[in-house]
Amino acid sequence: MRKIQRILVAVKSPGRQWSPAGAKAAQIARATGARLELFHCVDTRLYVEALDTYEGGLAGFEALQAKPYEPLLEALAKKVRLHGVTVTSTVSVDFPIHEAILRRAEQTEADLIVTDGHSGSHIAPSVWRFTDWELMRMSPVPLLVVKQPKLYHRPRVLAAVDPNHAYAKPAQLDADILELSTELGAALHGQVHAVHAFVPTVSSNHPSMGATAGAAIQTDLMAQHAAAASLEALLAGSGLAAENRHLVGGHPTDALARGASELAADILVLGCISRSGIRRLLIGNTAEQLIYRLPCDLLLVKPAGFATHIERERRGPRLMVTPVCN
Repeated sequence: MRKIQRILVAVKSPGRQWSPAGAKAAQIARATGARLELFHCVDTRLYVEALDTYEGGLAGFEALQAKPYEPLLEALAKKVRLHGVTVTSTVSVDFPIHEAILRRAEQTEADLIVTDGHSGSHIAPSVWRFTDWELMRMSPVPLLVVKQPKLYHRPRVLAAVDPNHAYAKPAQLDADILELSTELGAALHGQVHAVHAFVPTVSSNHPSMGATAGAAIQTDLMAQHAAAASLEALLAGSGLAAENRHLVGGHPTDALARGASELAADILVLGCISRSGIRRLLIGNTAEQLIYRLPCDLLLVKPAGFATHIERERRGPRLMVTPVCN
């Protein structure tokens, strides 16, 4: 995995004074020496019939749409430069927003995308929450979803590893998670912890267990010992202190949310494998379920070689045709 040298910040509300994502991205950039770009996408419509009313045609329309946001981004950039960070700003007329962000990340060869997370029910998502989901699903670049406004101060970075490679996760993914966690922890003068969420066997507390409860407890203990051995084997030679290695039992979503809370984590680093169709419905997506439950920021890492399939060329505005009414 490449070191963090270029960071792209998806600025969702340029009119605001600042955002947690922008502030934390600037922290990381200063700590790692990375270059920063503030990026805002304008997703707007243009009726074809009105195209000739704009001087310069389509290019003129796009310039008018981008113009109000350019000085706002530049004002934010000036604040970041005061801290010794090299920063640029870009406004793009494009759609959909998540694809525009990924296009820009590819163009700038970004090593990290940072965005503000949005709370709320996943049942009726807003445009921005939908954007968060799609970025989590499609971004080949590590994605930091910022949930907490407080700046990092010697943060506790929690690396969620899976030495048993459940759901066919590639073995290299754990190494990438640990590497990125270690880089962030060292740069921000924080602590790095590793956590393995393992799924126990049938709970001995289940009412149907009856006389077999003792056997179930023994089986659960065996599963726990096996998970602990797998974790120790994975972390052998990592230099991670014994007290910074944690084992939590339960469904991954519940276990990781509980572990992050109990350990007072500031960042949870999680491997993310995108699936589609029936496999995704059956297995679910731990990241999407966790995003609304975590008490901390979430950093998602994809396997090496993950590729997203989007158009490489900017789309511009959404061209519309006024319907003909009889």
